[in-house]
Amino acid sequence: MMKSSPAGALRGVVDLSRSAVPRYLQLATLFRSRIDSGAWRPSEQIPTVEELAAECGVARATIRQALGQLEAEGLIERFRAKGTFVRGQGRNRLWCEVQTDWSGLLRSREGAEIEILGSRGDAMPPMMPEGLGHRAAAYRHLRRRHWRDGQPFLLADVYLDEKLWPKVKAHDLRSRTALNLVASLPGVTIADARQTLTIGTADVEVADELKMPLNAPVAHVRRVAVDAHGTLILVADGIYRGDIVRIDIKLSTGGQGG
Repeated sequence: MMKSSPAGALRGVVDLSRSAVPRYLQLATLFRSRIDSGAWRPSEQIPTVEELAAECGVARATIRQALGQLEAEGLIERFRAKGTFVRGQGRNRLWCEVQTDWSGLLRSREGAEIEILGSRGDAMPPMMPEGLGHRAAAYRHLRRRHWRDGQPFLLADVYLDEKLWPKVKAHDLRSRTALNLVASLPGVTIADARQTLTIGTADVEVADELKMPLNAPVAHVRRVAVDAHGTLILVADGIYRGDIVRIDIKLSTGGQGG
């Protein structure tokens, strides 16, 4: 009788030569995604170090380094003479919804806390949006970190028209999302707002601020708002942990079937 293989059948050799990122970090990201996707399921044994080394075309020491990353994150358990087993998927996986409608963007995230990391005046966003309003004379730059259940999940750089700064209440800085904050200011009417989302990986700074592995996936979200006078009053650049982000977009069928 043939013995069943551990979770995740061997695949073609993985090409790790196309990136300058250390190989063990690339492999840690690969193995983490197998756990998140369910290819390596909780309580199941994963392939041996020797099998993974052959699959990935690397030394066994590199595989051990990668598995050490996952073990430190609590995703796997290694037992002498028994093998390596999946403990579970990431905590609070896909709980953070990035809203795509106006009313959703104005809602504050339940259970979240906002930490102010820094503030300075007379600033300017590093990349100004093109074709959307004219820029203000100066902006107030805020760097904020959002937490939930003791885990940071969002690092945000907020640029607010400096003329609006005197209207901002200190309490709102620690409780309102950027768009919610601007929309709540007295005398401010938002005439246009846009949101852009791109996918990337965590660099050294982001990995440190969000307490996540280097090169792990992140979602970059830019939100901008223009007032009734055509002034770009808000530019907010947020970086979300990719392991907890969920984006739901309702598609209109236009009454068509099929």
